[in-house]
Order: sequence, then structure tokens, then C-alpha cells
Amino acid sequence: MVFATGNPDAQIMFVGEAPGSDEEKQGEPFVGVAGLLLTRVIKAMGLERSDVYITNICKFRPITADSKPQGTKNRTPSGAEMNACMEYVQEEIAIIQPKVIVALGKTAAEGLLQRDVAITRLRGRWLEYHGIPLMPTFHPSYLKRKEDEGEAIANSEKRKHWEDMLMVMDRLHMPITDKQRRFFLPKS
Repeated sequence: MVFATGNPDAQIMFVGEAPGSDEEKQGEPFVGVAGLLLTRVIKAMGLERSDVYITNICKFRPITADSKPQGTKNRTPSGAEMNACMEYVQEEIAIIQPKVIVALGKTAAEGLLQRDVAITRLRGRWLEYHGIPLMPTFHPSYLKRKEDEGEAIANSEKRKHWEDMLMVMDRLHMPITDKQRRFFLPKS
């Protein structure tokens, strides 16, 4: 089981989908490659990981279907697996009382909203989770995969994600510098 990490008084709660092999080994969410990118995003916001709260919809690493050892293979949790953990997630939210929840990716958004979503259409729009502002955005692993498609495509997707984070910062009345506003924009 991998529960959560971060500040119990955090204003921002990041919610991912499920732990992967790195998270399972270390017992902490978002410590692998995607976690390193999330940490860079948090730092770019002017925060540290210890300032925010990071958790997942599913608290355990879903096993793969084949009978071979799982190794580093990961898979998206099923609806039943997410629902089995929702009581924990709801309790975390009740205890932390974040001012904003950031749903990292389609799976996290679906788990919180309890409906199918298309993250590419939903991201960048404020929604609500039990009265708490909810910002759906891309999962860091999606952004890492986009790097394989070239710098222009990766930066375009990273810019969309960053615009979502700027909206979170604005909602929390955090200072935003001109430099932060220009992240991932094409150089002219």
C-alpha cells in the first residue's frame, strides 16, 4: 500500500491514479520519472513537495493480468479498484481540507468525478469535488511520453499543463512572475 505524502495543512492536493513500481518500492507516491517531473512543476510554482499533499485514487499497485512476474510493468486501475480506495481518498480530503485539488490525468479525474472523462477536453476548466475547486490536468507521465515526439510537441503539451498550474496559483492568490507566465512558450 502506498498512501500519501506531504503537508497535512496543504492548500493544494495533487491526486494521481495509482502507485507504479518505483512508488511501491519506496512507499511514497510520485517518486519515479513522473514524480520527478511533478516535483519540478511544484518547484516552478514556488513551492516544495513538503508544501503540498500528494496522493493517488488507488492506494495499491494494480497487478498485471498475465501470470508472469510484474516487474516494472504498470497498468491503470479498474473502476472497482478505484472504488475500493475511495473511502480513503474522501477521508484524506476531509482531513487535509485543501483549497484546490489537482487531478493528474484522466484516471484521477474519473475517480474523483465518478464518470468517464476526456482529459484533453476537460483540462484547464474548473470543476468541483464536494465544494472544493478541482483542476483536471495532464498526468506527468503523459508529458514525459510526449518528449519522445519532439521538443515542439512536448513543450506545447507542457504549456497546457503549466497554464492549468497558473490557474491554480491564481486561484490561491499566489504570486506569479513574468518568467513563470512565459514557461514553455515558443521563443521569439
